[in-house]
Amino acid sequence: MNASVRLTLSSLRAHRRRFAGTFLAVFLGVAFLAGTMVMGDTLRASFGSMFGEAAAGTDAVVRGADAITTPGEAQGVRQPVRTSLVRTVQRVPGVAAAVPDIRGAGQLVGADGEPIGGKGPPTLAGNWITDPELNSYRLAEGRAPVRSGEVVVNRGAARRGGLKIGDTTVLRTPDPVRVTVVGLATFGGEDGMAQVTFTGMTRADAEKYLTAKPGEAAGILVRAAPGVGQRELVRRLTPVLPRGVEAITGQESAQENTDMISGQFLTVFTTFLLVFSGVALLVATFSIHNTFAIVVAQRTRENALLRALGASRRQVTAATLAEAGAVALTASAAGLAGGAGIAAGLQILFPAIGFPFPGGGLVVRTLSMTLPFAVGVVVCLGSALLPAVRAGRTAPLAALRETAVDSSGASGRRAVAGAGLGALAVALALTGVLATASVWTAGLGALLALVAFVVLGPVAATTAVRFLGGPLDRLRGVTGALARRNALRNPGRTAATASALMIGVAVVSLFTVLGASLKATMDQTVSRSFAGDLAVSNPSYGAGGSGLSPRLAPAVQRLPEVDTAVGLGRGVAEVDGRGRALTVTDPAALARTFDLGTVQGSLTGLGADGIAVTRTEADRQHLRPGGTARLTFTDGRRQDFTVRAVYGRSELAGDYVITRAAWAPHAIQDSDTLVAVTLKPGVGTTAGRAAVAAVTARYGDPQVQTRDEYARSSAGGIDMMLTLVYALLALAVLIALLGIANTLTLAVHERTRELGLLRAVGQTRAQLRAMVRWESVLVAAFGTAGGIGLGAFLGWVLVRASSDGASDTAFAFAVPPVRLAVVALVGLAAGALAALRPARRAARLDVLRAVAVE
Repeated sequence: MNASVRLTLSSLRAHRRRFAGTFLAVFLGVAFLAGTMVMGDTLRASFGSMFGEAAAGTDAVVRGADAITTPGEAQGVRQPVRTSLVRTVQRVPGVAAAVPDIRGAGQLVGADGEPIGGKGPPTLAGNWITDPELNSYRLAEGRAPVRSGEVVVNRGAARRGGLKIGDTTVLRTPDPVRVTVVGLATFGGEDGMAQVTFTGMTRADAEKYLTAKPGEAAGILVRAAPGVGQRELVRRLTPVLPRGVEAITGQESAQENTDMISGQFLTVFTTFLLVFSGVALLVATFSIHNTFAIVVAQRTRENALLRALGASRRQVTAATLAEAGAVALTASAAGLAGGAGIAAGLQILFPAIGFPFPGGGLVVRTLSMTLPFAVGVVVCLGSALLPAVRAGRTAPLAALRETAVDSSGASGRRAVAGAGLGALAVALALTGVLATASVWTAGLGALLALVAFVVLGPVAATTAVRFLGGPLDRLRGVTGALARRNALRNPGRTAATASALMIGVAVVSLFTVLGASLKATMDQTVSRSFAGDLAVSNPSYGAGGSGLSPRLAPAVQRLPEVDTAVGLGRGVAEVDGRGRALTVTDPAALARTFDLGTVQGSLTGLGADGIAVTRTEADRQHLRPGGTARLTFTDGRRQDFTVRAVYGRSELAGDYVITRAAWAPHAIQDSDTLVAVTLKPGVGTTAGRAAVAAVTARYGDPQVQTRDEYARSSAGGIDMMLTLVYALLALAVLIALLGIANTLTLAVHERTRELGLLRAVGQTRAQLRAMVRWESVLVAAFGTAGGIGLGAFLGWVLVRASSDGASDTAFAFAVPPVRLAVVALVGLAAGALAALRPARRAARLDVLRAVAVE
C-alpha cells in the first residue's frame, strides 16, 4: 500500500500539468454548486431574521380563516375583517393594543414618470400604523402621515424612484392619487423587503383607496400585555372571533411570510441555479473521463512494466483511482472555498441592485459543504473509473510495444447499442408528442436521446469530421488535411472531447428554441384572439403592479374615435373545490374585441347571476348552457351561477367570465389588467392612439400600444430570461473549453516525436500552430453541430408535448436561425480559443529533442 501511495504521489508530481484541466473542471463545478447552496442558506436566514425583526412587537394576527389560491400563486386571497372587530379584540383580557392592518396594491410613480418596481415583487400600500411595536416598518427619516395625501415610503423604493421628502408624485391604487412624501421607512433593518415597495397612508386614505368599502381591513395586529404569551393570547382571542375569522401567533405569521418567500422565490431561484450547476458538472464528467483515458493510454508501457514487475491488476487500477482521488479531494476542497467566495461576492453585489443580503457573515450549513464536496469527489472518481479499469487490464507484454495510443472508439457493439437507444428515444418522444401529449413521456425520450448521442459519438465522429473537415483540404492544403486526419485518428477521443461542448451547446440551443417558441406563441395568441386595434396595459401588472382603473375603459369608450373599449379585470373564487381566476368584464364587448371561438349560448345576457365558461372547463365539470356552477368567494359567500355561454378559446379571456355586477359584492380592490380598444372605421391608428393616450394620462398614464407592440411587450421578459440563461451556461461552456484544451495538450505531448518529424521535414511553426488550431475547430464543430441538432430536437419535443391537445391552447414551435447561427459561430470560436495555448506549446518544441523522444 505504501508503494502504491508513493507511486501515486510520484506520478502526480511528474504529470501535474496533465491534471490541471481536470482540477479546474472539478473546482468550477463544485464552486458554483457550493456558492448556490450557501447563498440560498444565507438568503433564507436573511428573510427569516428580517421578518422576525419586523414582526417582533406583534403577538397575534386576526385575519380571515380561509384563503383562495389560484394556480401559479403562492399566497391566496383572504376574506377581509371588519375594523369594528378591533374594539372587541381590545376588550379581551391580556390585550395591550390592537390596530387594523389595511393593505392593498399601490404602485408609486418615480420622479422620472416611470412606475417603481412591480416586475415580480408586489407593490404594496396600507395604513401607516402609529404604534411603533405593531408597525413592521420603522420611520427612518421625516414624519408619519397625518393629513390626506401624505405618505411614508420605504427608503429603497424612494431611492430607486429618485424621490425624497417633500416630493409630490402619483400613487396608482389603481386610480391615480396625488401624494406627498413626508417620511422614509425601513423594514427589518433594511431599506425594504427585496424589490417590494411600500407606501404608508393615513387610515382614512387607505380605507378610501385600498378597500371596496370603508370599515374593512386585511387583518388586525394585536400586542399582548406583559406576562401574556403569544399562544395564550391566541387562546383568549379565539372565542370572541366571529365565524370565518381566526387568530394566529405573530411568530406563525412571520414564519408564513418567510415560507412564502422561500417557496415562491428562493426555492425556484436556487433550483434554477442548481440545474445549471448540474449541467456544468455533467460537462465536467466528459472532460475528466477524456483526460484520464488519454493519460492511461499514454502510460500503457509504464503500466505494463509495473505488471511485469509483479503489480496486480487491482494495484494498477487502485493507483490510477488514487490519482483521481487526490485531484478530486484537492479540487473539491478548493471548490468549497471558491463557493464561499462566490456567495461573499453576491453578498456585496445584491445590495447594489436593491436586493437585501445580510450585512453579517455568511450562513454556511453542513449540507452546503458536504454535498458539493461529495458530488465533486464522486464525479471525478466516477469519470476516472473506466480508464482506471482499462489501465488495470494492461498486459505485461505491452511494454514491448513502441507506441501506446488509445484506440477505443467506434465498435460494432457501440453502434448497435446507440442505434437501439436512439430508436427507443425517438419512439418515446413521438409517443409523448403525438399520442398522449405527455411531458413526462416526451422528457424521458429526450433524456434517452441525449444518452444515444453520447453512445453514438465515436461512431458518428468519423463521418462527421470527414464531412466538416472536407473544405479544409482545399482551403488550407496540407495543414488542413493533417488537422482533419489528426481528428480522425481516434474517434473515441474526438467524440468524448466534443461531447462536453455538445452538452453545453445543446442546453443553450434548447433554451434558445424555447424562447423563440414562447415569443411565437405570444404572437400567435394575440394575433388569433385579440381583434382590437390598441391595448392599454400596465406592463408590471400581474407581476406585482397595481393594474388599471376600472373607470378607464368607460372613459375611453366615450371618445368619438373609439368603437369599443372593454376592460378585463381579475377576480378569484373557488369553483368545484379549486381556486380559479375569474375574468371580470362586459361579456358583450369582450365578444366584439376578442375571438372566443365557437360560442354555445349567449354572452349578452349574463347579468349578475350568469357565467361563461370555456369548453375545456365545461367538459371537465360536465356543464352545458343552462347548467349551474357554484362559486365560493373570498368573503365566504356561495352563489349559484347559471352557465349562459360556453366558448372555445381562453387564451386571453380566461376560463371563467362574469360581469362587474356579479363581482362587485365580493371585490376587495377592483382593477383591470388590460383595456382592449377597437377604433371606428376610418380612424387611423396614430390618431386613435393619440386620443386614447390623452385619456389614459388622467388615469396614471399606462402604456398605449398597437396590437403588435402589445404582443412584443408581453414577451419582453423572455429575452431577459435568455440573457440570464446564457450567462449561467457560460460556466458549462468554459469547462468544455478546458476539456478541449486539456485534450489537445495531452495529444501534443503524445505526438511529440511526430511533431518533431513534421518540423524536421519543413513544416513551419505557423503551419504547426494552424494544424493544432484547425484540429480543435473540427472537434468543436462536431460538438457544436451535434449540440444544436440535439437542442433543437429537445426543444421541439418539449414544446409539442406541452401543448394541450384537448383545447385550443397550443404552443407554437419556432426555430430562430440567426440566434442558432450565432451559437454555432461562438462554438467554433471557442474551439479556436481553446487551441491557442496547446498550439503555441507545440510550435515551441525543440526539433532535435522532439525527434529523439521515444
